[in-house]
Amino acid sequence: MHLGVLRESDPSENRVAVVPDGVAAWIRNGEQSAARVSVEHGAGSGAGIDDASYRDAGASLAGRDEVLAADIVVSVGDLPETDVLSPAAGAAAIFVGAFDPLWAPQRAQRHAAAGVCAFSLDLVPRITRAQSMDVLSAMGTIAGYESVLVAASRLPQMFPLMMTAAGTLAPARVLVLGAGVAGLQAIATARRLGAVVEAYDVRPAALEQIRSMGARAVEIDLSEAGADTATSEDAGGYARAQADAVADRQKQLLAPYVAASDVVITTAAIPGRASPLLVTAAMVEAMASGSVVVDLAAERGGNCELSRPDAEVVHSGVTVLAPTDLVSRCARHSSQMFSRALVTFLRHLVPDPDEGPRSDLHEDEILSAMLVAQGGEVTHHKVAEALGGSPDSQAMPESQVPSGHQESPQAASEPQEAQASPDAQASQETSEPPATQESPDPREQTAATDSQEAPQTSQAPGEAQEARS
Repeated sequence: MHLGVLRESDPSENRVAVVPDGVAAWIRNGEQSAARVSVEHGAGSGAGIDDASYRDAGASLAGRDEVLAADIVVSVGDLPETDVLSPAAGAAAIFVGAFDPLWAPQRAQRHAAAGVCAFSLDLVPRITRAQSMDVLSAMGTIAGYESVLVAASRLPQMFPLMMTAAGTLAPARVLVLGAGVAGLQAIATARRLGAVVEAYDVRPAALEQIRSMGARAVEIDLSEAGADTATSEDAGGYARAQADAVADRQKQLLAPYVAASDVVITTAAIPGRASPLLVTAAMVEAMASGSVVVDLAAERGGNCELSRPDAEVVHSGVTVLAPTDLVSRCARHSSQMFSRALVTFLRHLVPDPDEGPRSDLHEDEILSAMLVAQGGEVTHHKVAEALGGSPDSQAMPESQVPSGHQESPQAASEPQEAQASPDAQASQETSEPPATQESPDPREQTAATDSQEAPQTSQAPGEAQEARS
């Protein structure tokens, strides 16, 4: 099998789908004559990987047309309209990328219309066998880490508690909304920098994960608004969209926590849906001047009412940032993680390069979940439903594809178990949430503990745990 690795066409995308280690792994998967790799010139330049590294790993460097002629073509995002796959005569064109078809289902239609067999990496099922292929979790780790660095660089104070001859400096207070992979990594990074961290997630199962990271879990009672905690997440562990009354009550109860925070990082996302609104303009106005909001869900509308994708908004002295390129800023590591997940998937799709792809695409639990187009049809039932039709929907013009959206790496609602390190201490101090009617200042409450892979001692800046990548 001939694998083609494209250079990303989006100028803001620095990642590459396969790194040299991935090339070597693919070639080792079969005979040299059967498993070969063509990499487009300069594909890894944005991630600091030169062409010579690919050549040393066994790949051949090629122009874009030659790469598009491979049996399997891979990319970080979607193919541009101008790219046409042209595999050898008699071979089906296979494309693998992360193009978010639940949010932009017309992308799947375009592949169907072109007769492409297309797999989307952001549809990996949440089962044990597929964990090593989970691109969203990998990218969420990067996004959560980078979001804290962005906030720390813009906040006009340091994160840790400082006791100096000039006096004591209070630690920054950070609130993380959404405790999926990105949220958990944001908690870990903020704690590592010495901040006092609180976090909230609508899923009850996430509360223990928050505490295991050393943060204080914010618990609010939404039962009066008709919320049912048993249905707050779907079968895959993702948060469900909330009813309007529940969402309004949620914002009301979160308001005092937002107002008391120096930094608010929002990571909440729902697959195939617009991002839930968690922070209103009025809530931002109640924050202290100089505070920072970092919205990781801006590609789908944002969790903050004031967010504008890739723009800086200053409102009532509060800086609202909504970067969509955080994973691209850490291109080397994000490329390595993306590549490992992708190559693991490819080896599942093609166990033996001498024999070609597996024939049981619709029977295998992993492949069927990620296959979106085959034989001229949209085959994924949820993508077909998003199109308003059945899996045999006819293709629609690409001009109807929503613009300005790329792969959404934040994975904010993904349930991930926090893994504790051997040297972590298990102590944690919690306090009662502020009363919902009186809305007292949560700053008056006891600070949460620090952690390194699990809670550590309280009241002191220390190491923090890393979320499962």
